[in-house]
Amino acid sequence: MLLLTLRGTPTLYYGDELGIGLVEIPHEQVQDPRELREPGLGLGRDPARTPMPWNSTANAGFTTGTPWLPLNPDWPVRNVEQLAHAPQSLLALYRRLLALRRAHRALSVGEIALLDADGNVLAYERRSIDERLLIVLNLGDRPETLALPPPWREARALLSTLGGEDRLTVAERLALRPAEGVILAARSSV
Repeated sequence: MLLLTLRGTPTLYYGDELGIGLVEIPHEQVQDPRELREPGLGLGRDPARTPMPWNSTANAGFTTGTPWLPLNPDWPVRNVEQLAHAPQSLLALYRRLLALRRAHRALSVGEIALLDADGNVLAYERRSIDERLLIVLNLGDRPETLALPPPWREARALLSTLGGEDRLTVAERLALRPAEGVILAARSSV
């Protein structure tokens, strides 16, 4: 969420939107020249360059041949086709964040102002000429709260990284679940 709510051009590496992460590459399947020259140091790029799992067919729909690197171990369930139909998936979250970024100019070119926050909370406002958005991130593994300044006490929740925007009560304090991010829109800018 942080990347897609800050100014500038966001860069996503393929597989990020599925939450694939690094894939363990057996020594005999290493392809990267650096890892081949200096084995065992973990300097090769192969763990981040595995084939994109498109579906649950043979070789994840990536190729009819043999992929040059192994697929992520959970490819039968962590693939584009499966996650595209799961409303709470990471892929769905990325799509929602990208749609919000396109719809709200403040997210891509607006100004930024940090808010005071305690604990593991990071809060900042994004502003453009005609709108104000508040992004609140709980970077910890425990519930947190943020005391909201008066202009934000009547805000409307646009997105929660954990879903359930309708459950959010925006008043004097905003309650955040562990590892949750929230985007709020000021009433005057919606």
